[in-house]
Amino acid sequence: MTVTSATTPTSTAAGTAAPSEYDELLNTLAKHRAFLRFTVRDLTDEQARQRTTVSALTLGGLIKHVAEMESLWLDFVLHGPSVFGSEWDADGFRLVEGETLAGALAEYEKVARRTEEIVRGLPDLGASRPLPQAPWFEPGTRWSVRQVLLHLIAETAQHSGHADIIRESLDGQKTMG
Repeated sequence: MTVTSATTPTSTAAGTAAPSEYDELLNTLAKHRAFLRFTVRDLTDEQARQRTTVSALTLGGLIKHVAEMESLWLDFVLHGPSVFGSEWDADGFRLVEGETLAGALAEYEKVARRTEEIVRGLPDLGASRPLPQAPWFEPGTRWSVRQVLLHLIAETAQHSGHADIIRESLDGQKTMG
C-alpha cells in the first residue's frame, strides 16, 4: 500500500500526476458548493428569505445551514463529538434579522477555505473519532475524516437539489437544464 501526503499527487503508470485522494474529495466538495452558490446567483435578500414550497426551507437558509454544518463537522474532525450540542437551532435554516445572503455566502466561502486548509494539513484521512450519541447514529460508530468528507459532499449535493427546486419555484431559474 502506497501512502501519499495531503499535497503530493500520486504517479500513474504513464508518469503523469494523478490527483490525490485529498484532491478528489476536496474538488468534489468544491464542485457541489459551486452548484449551490450558482443556484442563488442574482437574488435579493428578500428572495433568499422567501419560502416557495410547503417546506420551511429558503435559499438563504440553505446556504447558512450548509456553512454551519460543514464548520461543525470539521470541528468534529479536530476535537471529537463534544462539539455537537444537544440543542437544535431553529434559526439554522433561515436568515434572521440582520443577516444577508451576501454575508451567508461570504461565511460559506470562509468555511470552505478553512475546510481545505484543515484537510490538507491532516496526515491521514482514515483517522477516526466516535460519533456523538444520537438516535440516527448506531451506538459505538466511528467516522473517519474520509467519511466526514463524503457526508459533507452528500449533504451539500442534497441541499443543492433542494435549492434548485426552491429557485425554480421562485423565479423559474434552474441550476441545470
